[in-house]
Amino acid sequence: MALYLIGDVQGCDGALQHLLDTISFSPSRDTIHLLGDLVNRGPDSAGVLRRLMAYGQSAQCILGNHDLHLLAAAHGARKPGRKDTLEDVLNAPDRTALLDWLRQQRLAIQLQHQGSEYLMVHAGVLPGWSATKTMALASEVESVLRSAGLPEFLHQMYGNTPAGWSDALTGVERLRVIVNALTRLRFCTPQGEMEFSVTDGTAAAPAGYLPWFEVPGRQTADVRVAFGHWSTLGWLGRTDVLSLDTGCVWGGALSALKLGESRQATHELIQVSCPQAQRPGD
Repeated sequence: MALYLIGDVQGCDGALQHLLDTISFSPSRDTIHLLGDLVNRGPDSAGVLRRLMAYGQSAQCILGNHDLHLLAAAHGARKPGRKDTLEDVLNAPDRTALLDWLRQQRLAIQLQHQGSEYLMVHAGVLPGWSATKTMALASEVESVLRSAGLPEFLHQMYGNTPAGWSDALTGVERLRVIVNALTRLRFCTPQGEMEFSVTDGTAAAPAGYLPWFEVPGRQTADVRVAFGHWSTLGWLGRTDVLSLDTGCVWGGALSALKLGESRQATHELIQVSCPQAQRPGD
C-alpha cells in the first residue's frame, strides 16, 4: 500500500486524473492525502469533488480557504468573486451531496508512518501550538462545520482579528483564529501574531515577521508538518516541513509526495504539468 500527499488541486480535475494515472493510484490499495484547496480557480471543481467522494476512505482531504469559501458562497455568507469558478458546484444537480461531503472533511490530520509523525494542515500552525493542540483546536471547528450552526458560523468566519491566539478566546473569535491559522497563515511574529496581506515568497516577509515554520522554538518542530496554500513558496522538502503547493492552477505543476514504504526508503516527489490561464495569486 502506497501513501501520497498531494498539493492544492483547485478545481483542476484533469491534472488530478493525470497525476493519479502517473502514480498508478488504486483506491483499493493506496491512500491519498490532499492538503486543501480542492476547489476554485480551476475549470472543474465539481469533478474534483465527485472523484474524491467516489474514492471513499482512500482519499483523506483537508479543507483549505477556497473550500471554506465555497461553503460560505453556498450559504450566502460570501459572494463569489470575479476570479472564482464555483458555479459548477453551486449549480450542480448533486450540489447538496457535494457540499455535505465537503463540510465533513478535516482541518488537520495527524499520521504515523514508518516510525515518523506527520501533521497535515492546509496553510500553517501557530508557533505556540503543539501537534496535539492543533488537532484538538481543528476538531472544534470541524464540529461546527458539521452542525446545524454552520450557516451562522460562516457569516461570522471572515476577518483578520484577533491576530493571535489566546487560550482565553471564546466563541466566534476563537474559531476565527483557528481557521485563519490553519487555512490562511504564511507569516507571523515570534509571538504568533499573524499577517495576511503578503502572499509572495519568504523573502517578502514584512518587518518583524517570519515564515511560520521559521519561528524559533515552534511547538511542532518535533513532527513533520505537510502543507499547501503557498504557491509562491513552491516545493520545500525538509526534515521538519513539506510544502506541496506548486501552483497547479497558475500554470505550474500538481505535486504528489510518495512517502517511503520503509524507514530506510526515501520519499519520492512526482509532478505533472497543469497549464492554466490564471495569473499567479492566492
